[in-house]
Amino acid sequence: MNKEVYLKVKSKFVNKLKSGYPLISKEAVLNVVDSVEEGSIVKLVDERNQFIAKGYFGKQNKGIGWVLSSKENASFDQEFFGKSLKEAIEQRKSYYQSSETTAFRVFNGEGDGIGGLTIDYFAGYYLLTWYSKGIYHFRDRIIQALKGLVDFKGIYQKKRFDEKGQYIEEDDFVAGERGQFPLIVKENGVNFAVYLNESAMVGVFLDQRDVRRTIRDEYAKGKSVLNTFSYTGAFSVFAALGGASKTTSVDLANRSRSKTSEQFTINGIDPETQAIMVEDVFKYFKYAVKKQLKFDVVILDPPSFARSKKFVFSAEKDYKDLLKEAISITENNGTIVASTNSSAFGIEKFKSFIDIAFKESGSRYKLLEQFSLPEDFKTSKNFPEGNYLKVVFIKKMK
Repeated sequence: MNKEVYLKVKSKFVNKLKSGYPLISKEAVLNVVDSVEEGSIVKLVDERNQFIAKGYFGKQNKGIGWVLSSKENASFDQEFFGKSLKEAIEQRKSYYQSSETTAFRVFNGEGDGIGGLTIDYFAGYYLLTWYSKGIYHFRDRIIQALKGLVDFKGIYQKKRFDEKGQYIEEDDFVAGERGQFPLIVKENGVNFAVYLNESAMVGVFLDQRDVRRTIRDEYAKGKSVLNTFSYTGAFSVFAALGGASKTTSVDLANRSRSKTSEQFTINGIDPETQAIMVEDVFKYFKYAVKKQLKFDVVILDPPSFARSKKFVFSAEKDYKDLLKEAISITENNGTIVASTNSSAFGIEKFKSFIDIAFKESGSRYKLLEQFSLPEDFKTSKNFPEGNYLKVVFIKKMK
């Protein structure tokens, strides 16, 4: 059984945690937590030993654990997890019924009541991602609860909790039957090839679903589209299917070329008709300026932190400069799709980066529309940082 530990909360954090803030941070507690074991049940108490909330201890880059219940006698057994999972699955009913979209998020961490765990659905297969050793201690209870609630072809998992929060490389198969990869899933009628059995990433980021559809349906027709930090080219495929005159995908990772070609091919598009480049995005911008290349649509979706041989990119510090690079190669009246998944700043700060970048570039702009996480990525109003995705469509004026 998991041990129980009392953590004493500093007075200035008590009300926040009482009102439903789910993350337990190191600076909120008075105890030294170095000796607390991962997976321990924690009872949070105030300085007068009055009960506040109950959760588990599990270090991840955000904090040292998550609150799971405001009830002191809550027991984190299979039934407890089953209740949260059942509620989450009910709320995604419409997704399960769609034949156009067969990949979505079933359980979104603290948004669905259990921080440190996400569950995604891919055409009959479930993928659980564990973000700390602490939540992984409850693995059997959670998997048994899931098995009791859904029909599945197979269950896979990703462990994202080595010392640096990186993915732990191992066989990710858990139960059911092994998938034949690539597994072809659909999103708004478009095919995606996903791999549940290799690396931390499966081949598509499900949180950009609404943005991809919008690019296809409203922005791509007849346009030249540049997709930077393109990964497996999902935005490019949607743009091409929306009638883009040409797409250019740029990513530093070697695998991006074959993965992007594959995504085009399974949608009936000859990858030879599109440009797929393995190149440092920052270098590509310089090349495009030199060659006087301009694009009608430029998509910027960098990781919040990235390192290449010459550059270290941090969204918080460098997004404004990245935007300036994009502005310089966007046609007048063209569109920049600026996206970030950094939880270090909110939408207003992000818009201030946009404003400064255009001012410093001597260009005018108009904000066209903005997106945050889609419905299946449920968030908690008590934890605004959980709503990390910020996407703004910007028109570059003459």
